[in-house]
Amino acid sequence: MTLIGLGYIGIGSRQTEAWDHFSTQLLGMQKIDAAASVRAYRMDDRKQRLIVSGEAPEGLDFLGWETATLEDLDALAGRLDNAGVAVKREPAALAAQRHVHALISFHDPEGNRIEVFCGPEIATDPFRPGRPISGFKTGALGMGHAVLHAQNTDVLLPFYRDLLGFSVTDYGVTPYKLYFFHVNGRHHSFAMVGSGRQGLHHFMVELLSLDDVGQGYDLAQAEQDRLAYTLGRHSNDHMLSFYAHSPSGFFVEYGWGATVIEPESWTPHETFDGPSFWGHERLYMPEGSADRTRLRDMRLAAAEKGLRAPNPGSNCAWLDSIIRQE
Repeated sequence: MTLIGLGYIGIGSRQTEAWDHFSTQLLGMQKIDAAASVRAYRMDDRKQRLIVSGEAPEGLDFLGWETATLEDLDALAGRLDNAGVAVKREPAALAAQRHVHALISFHDPEGNRIEVFCGPEIATDPFRPGRPISGFKTGALGMGHAVLHAQNTDVLLPFYRDLLGFSVTDYGVTPYKLYFFHVNGRHHSFAMVGSGRQGLHHFMVELLSLDDVGQGYDLAQAEQDRLAYTLGRHSNDHMLSFYAHSPSGFFVEYGWGATVIEPESWTPHETFDGPSFWGHERLYMPEGSADRTRLRDMRLAAAEKGLRAPNPGSNCAWLDSIIRQE
């Protein structure tokens, strides 16, 4: 795979103070110094993972995807050029703002800006979370995942799968098309939902401790209208999570315990059991609405079938080996 992970996300918003509170006090990110109109946040040893610009239109500004080498970056640029995609080799000044060695930019068929880079800068000082948390699960799995609304998945699918090289993990086709893609061991680093809309549906960050998520859930419930989905467990990646309303209107998923896949041996497949085994009640949907009722009925059907995620490992190699033997 040319792309190896989601490196960073850029958001446009004039609600920079609200983003400061949301990113640090709920999500637990570390605010770092940036330009007057730009807020930036760390999650790990990278210089920045989330960038919020007060000068960009409200919503998704860009997604930053990482390549392993400059040669991979150049090869992707050439492939895009040959396919007729307008690619810009960004100047050193923008690379410096993104804290990377080099980057290119282009737009997908629905106008979403994509940046691809190599050589991320590593911070010399340790990550200091905005509230007490165990940390984020990043590293080789990247920042997390991003999910886009799609007006037409039939147009976006070949662009991301065939041209950019995203691998399909699983997909659903009813009541709307939904595709999940991987570029590393994370079950999905990218997804698209055929909602007929445009923009960012949500991005996800994964925590190292279930208690980080539980304490975040308490904090989200303490804020009026912050909670969008109740605590629940997804059926495909087995993430235990809740969703919060961001200051810009889209959702942020805050989760723990997702499945790590083996990309080389993974077989894409269709899913039929709905998005969640339990929970994830859509609080933003009117009670009694057809969509909210349909999703609840799918969860109840999953429970009736006895569907559940496998128990997580012990994080102890010796104990895991004994359990497997027994």
